[in-house]
Amino acid sequence: MGQSASRTDRLAPSHTLARYGGDVVLRFNVSTAEEAKGLAEAADTLLLDVWEFSRDWVDVRLSKDIVAPLLGLLPQSLQRSHTPLLRERDLAQAIYDTYPAPRSNAPQTTTTPPSHLSDRSFSASLQQGDGESNLFFANYQPLSVIEPWLRLLASLFTTHVQPVTIGVSAQGRDISGLRVGAHPTNADKPNPPKRKTILVTGGLHAREWISTSTVNYIAYNLITSYGKTPSVTRLLEAFDFVFIPTLNPDGYVYTWTTDRLWRKNRQQTTLRFCQGIDLDRAFSFQWDGDDTTAGNPCSESFAGETPFEAVEAGVLADWARNETESNNVEFVGFLDLHSYSQVIQYPYSYSCDDTPPGLENLEELAMGLSKAIRVAHGHSYEVMPACEGNTAASSTKGAGVTNQQRGLWPRMEAAGGSALDWFYREMRVRYAYQVKLRDRGTYGFLLPREEIVPTGKEILDAVLYLGDFLSEAYGVNGVGAVERFWEDEETDGVEDGGEKVESSVGKGAHDELEDDWVVVDEDEEAEMLRVEDVQWELRRRRRR
Repeated sequence: MGQSASRTDRLAPSHTLARYGGDVVLRFNVSTAEEAKGLAEAADTLLLDVWEFSRDWVDVRLSKDIVAPLLGLLPQSLQRSHTPLLRERDLAQAIYDTYPAPRSNAPQTTTTPPSHLSDRSFSASLQQGDGESNLFFANYQPLSVIEPWLRLLASLFTTHVQPVTIGVSAQGRDISGLRVGAHPTNADKPNPPKRKTILVTGGLHAREWISTSTVNYIAYNLITSYGKTPSVTRLLEAFDFVFIPTLNPDGYVYTWTTDRLWRKNRQQTTLRFCQGIDLDRAFSFQWDGDDTTAGNPCSESFAGETPFEAVEAGVLADWARNETESNNVEFVGFLDLHSYSQVIQYPYSYSCDDTPPGLENLEELAMGLSKAIRVAHGHSYEVMPACEGNTAASSTKGAGVTNQQRGLWPRMEAAGGSALDWFYREMRVRYAYQVKLRDRGTYGFLLPREEIVPTGKEILDAVLYLGDFLSEAYGVNGVGAVERFWEDEETDGVEDGGEKVESSVGKGAHDELEDDWVVVDEDEEAEMLRVEDVQWELRRRRRR
């Protein structure tokens, strides 16, 4: 694996090599259902750390001493169908390189600011608002730096930023964030309408540092653009954003102090030597822990013994409910940032056998987010339902192929109890997505710090597109056709406890929903234009 000159001066120390020097990351190319099933069972048997998977490949981290036993459990075809992504010393070096460099070695960036934010002047205290040369985004930052940085932003931009603490973690740490938005017309209204809010989260899995940095990058750019960039000013007057960069603070701190590749939270389980619950498998909607990881807290995707046993998942759910019931909030968008593989996923995660209401709108916006990234930055983000993202492979691919025709193969890990599905179904957030950021496996979770700003830029463009889309959807005054989306969706689906009240599968129930509008494809001539200049035509029409 090649390394830039800026990295070769910082060789991994002996203690990093001692901990990770014997590990490798292998990519298995999966092409049959037998291979998918064999690899899933072997990973479960050997308690392997499955990093990521797509329709065609699965990345696994394991000790080089376990490679031979693993291959012995796999179908013969798969024994010859793997390649190393990170070898022993490469993995240890990549881990070491994600920690901050000494100030003199910090990367210097000189590229042009994003065109859609180039008309701004910036506070000297925080340097350029686009984060291009801001030292905060030159490195990944520990929680001890992130929290005072969030407080600083709130104190400097009091007109449109408020600090938020949604609760405390299993080990007693605050789960902090920012509420960003301006309410210029609400003060004179005795009964103002519900404040439409977009929730952007990161760090649900502790080792996915780029998700935390990207949430911070988006928040910083919107905050410092308010009052200077008209489109952002209008956006923050129409919507609130809540940014929570580190939903798993205990796990995040642990990745800085002890194990860079830790995934779960740090909650005590029934086995003293196997701590932690996977927060993205701990929510109540279609929680499947009893059938998947029950009694196996050593699993990387351990869902707990009951729904919401994971403290941080329960805190987020309670806070979100309280916001809607007591604080005049309506969540209209949810972006849950993860890494890696460059994929935009929409509900459902738990199963491909159930079709979400408003599927066409979910797909339309997801494709728009992907295009916003591709047009401005050239990177391709694949769009798919989250249930497909939880399978190792699919026998049939392509647009217009139904879930039944796809012939989905065995899952690599549990898929129920996700934050994505819970917010979409229980909180009725019509536009809910999980976005897996860069890259596609060269570094995986160990994305170099030089990629922080480029990744932040492309997701910022996606967020701006999301804002334009929702502005059209809800109308100039925040009232649009989407208001009626859930009105006919009373209790014919699934309860909060995850138990089916009445299944719509096989009955075509989703076809009977009154889905009031569908988005028409944008003009293809916009392909060569900057995202900021593209006027996406969003026409409403009745489904027939």
